[in-house]
Amino acid sequence: MLSFLPGPVKGALLLLLYTLNTLFWFALIFPVGMAKLLVPVGRWRLWCSLVLKRMAAGWVAVNRISTRLVNRVEWDVQGLEGLDKDQWYLVLANHQSWTDILVLQTVFYGRIPFLKFFLKKNLIYMPFLGFAWWALDFPFMRRYSQAFLQKHPHLAGKDLETTKLACRKFRKMPVSVMNFVEGTRFTPAKHARQESPHANLLRPKAGGVAFTLAAMQGSLNRIVNVTIAYPSGKTGLWDFVCGRVTPIVVRVSTIPITSELCGDYFADERFRENFQDWLNGLWTEKDREIRCIKEGFRPRG
Repeated sequence: MLSFLPGPVKGALLLLLYTLNTLFWFALIFPVGMAKLLVPVGRWRLWCSLVLKRMAAGWVAVNRISTRLVNRVEWDVQGLEGLDKDQWYLVLANHQSWTDILVLQTVFYGRIPFLKFFLKKNLIYMPFLGFAWWALDFPFMRRYSQAFLQKHPHLAGKDLETTKLACRKFRKMPVSVMNFVEGTRFTPAKHARQESPHANLLRPKAGGVAFTLAAMQGSLNRIVNVTIAYPSGKTGLWDFVCGRVTPIVVRVSTIPITSELCGDYFADERFRENFQDWLNGLWTEKDREIRCIKEGFRPRG
């Protein structure tokens, strides 16, 4: 353990370890991804995806070891029982900083499939990263704005159909699709601007969640509801790598995906209202949970 080192030294060292680990695994992912791209045969691509999946898990595993080596983080995690790395999940979580991603990868490593995010279709053209995301089967989505659809009404519903086609690959391999429901990181300024009814959260955005459930209807087993809290008040990535973000509290629960949660959010007004009520209720409970965690926190010393 190197936790005796000064905070900034630990931070610089840990960021270096993360960077070297990422470069190492990308060097392995690239040739396998090229083999997957150049040989468009179903079984071959499936085999490549399995290899790439193990590489992604290796990247997370080494990051976890690096964090443990440099920092002593106090974890308080509840609700992981019953999760299965061979199932299909939609993961919903609140979002406070980039630290959240490292927290989720650490907590769920080996318990659910590698976390993947829905990405905008045009991000596939980003140098290096776009190819890596494609190789790792990150789902790409195409969303048309209302203004665009008014000018091109014949494309209504095509965005959902395109995303459904992109998600077909997940029927052959378990996946965890991650969604930060607030759409952006929490800050006091954003909270005030939104006039959020939740003390510790921004307003949840129902459209993205409903779109994901519709696009992957029949392919997901359950929703994994995650509440992340940093009772010390420090949440930033630099604070995390410097060892200042502790304790980290994570509460997990699972929610069945019923027919009431699957519908046409953009065309069915009644479904839209019911879905918003359901998600707002979930967020109200999450806000209460965070408040209880903060009230029960006692700083050291």
